[in-house]
Amino acid sequence: MLGNSSVLSVKDLNQMVKDLLSDAIGQIWLVGEISNFSKPASGHWYFTLKDDKAQVRCAMFRNSNFKTGFIPKDGQQVLVSASVTLYEARGEYQLVIDKLQLAGAGLLQQKFEQLKQKLQEEGLFASIHKKAIPKNISTIGIVTSSTGAALHDICQILKRRDPSLHIIIYPTLVQGDEAAAKIAKMIRLANMRNECDVLIVGRGGGSLEDLWPFNEEIVARAIFESQLPIISAVGHEVDFTIADFVADLRAATPSAAAELLSRDVQDQLKDLKSLEQQISMAIDNFILKKNEQLQKLRHQLQAQHPQVKLAKQQIDLLAKNRSLNTAMEQIILSYTNKLYQLENRINLLSPSNKIQYYRQIVVQKQQRLQALAHQYLTQAKHQIAIQASQLNTVSPLATLERGYSITTDSQNQVIRSAKQLKTGDIIATKMPKAIITSTVTAIKEN
Repeated sequence: MLGNSSVLSVKDLNQMVKDLLSDAIGQIWLVGEISNFSKPASGHWYFTLKDDKAQVRCAMFRNSNFKTGFIPKDGQQVLVSASVTLYEARGEYQLVIDKLQLAGAGLLQQKFEQLKQKLQEEGLFASIHKKAIPKNISTIGIVTSSTGAALHDICQILKRRDPSLHIIIYPTLVQGDEAAAKIAKMIRLANMRNECDVLIVGRGGGSLEDLWPFNEEIVARAIFESQLPIISAVGHEVDFTIADFVADLRAATPSAAAELLSRDVQDQLKDLKSLEQQISMAIDNFILKKNEQLQKLRHQLQAQHPQVKLAKQQIDLLAKNRSLNTAMEQIILSYTNKLYQLENRINLLSPSNKIQYYRQIVVQKQQRLQALAHQYLTQAKHQIAIQASQLNTVSPLATLERGYSITTDSQNQVIRSAKQLKTGDIIATKMPKAIITSTVTAIKEN
């Protein structure tokens, strides 16, 4: 019996199955017939896709079906790109479709995209493999139908524009099941014979089915392996085939290929006229340069004449003489300046000049010393007056002048308290104009 941890709900089971289907199958392409098509107000599409043995439910949501370009109908064969999933509410698996197109052309388009991706990954479209189309072409090979309109158009244009071009036709089928193999065979034959400068491979316009041989891998590889440069010219300007991607150059139409490879007679005449003018100008330039060289040699010869050399030497001698005189003048001027500088230095170092200089300094310092002494004495007198005034204010003499006296003992110590005295001590009483000496006979406390 399973434990509780192993018991699933129906919802859990459906979710697991949905995840398994999505992971295991993923995105797929399939073809089938539409039945039971419905388009509710939500804008989503629901239908059944079936074949003669099975059927499956499908849903295409509004954000995907608006790009389809048509409304499907019951009974239509369609090609769809879808992911396999599970509708959890009912436990039914279904397809969720993101691309839908009618079968037939749709299948071919799918094959086209698959082969295109494959060859691109292999490097068949890479520009490094593209061969340059020759400029001077004398022979053009054409791989196409010998009875098609494309060959007629190419030949007419080449004949009109450049009759000198030689044309080699490699006839082949360009439509049907055997066409691809025959086109590849003719490309290889042209390479083996190696009798032309460039190949045009193509045909006129048609449906996708008509142009399909040029989308076959065998043709693409034959073009890639070709040693001859190849221009693809398949269909109309809007048509693109695998051959266009592999070829060294794509022309929009067969006529355009002929235009690319041929040069108009009038254009060639213009080029010849231009070339004639260029040659004439080149000759004129050549003669002009030679004349210039001749003149240059003549001048060089004249420059080597003895009289020219002598005149040049005389000129050089005069120039050197002037240079010598100038140099001498510069030397004399330089020594004159030095002599003047030395005289100035001697004058500056003379004793009389020094004595005069120091005498002036002594006079200046004496004058400055007298001024400073006078200033100092004035300040000192002023300071003494201030201090005398302050001293007089606190002087005992000033106190005596106010009627007071000062009593001292025999040691001349001021008596401030009766405790300093005893009977028999001699004391002196100082008054403003007299000193009275007394003997202490008695001390009485207040």
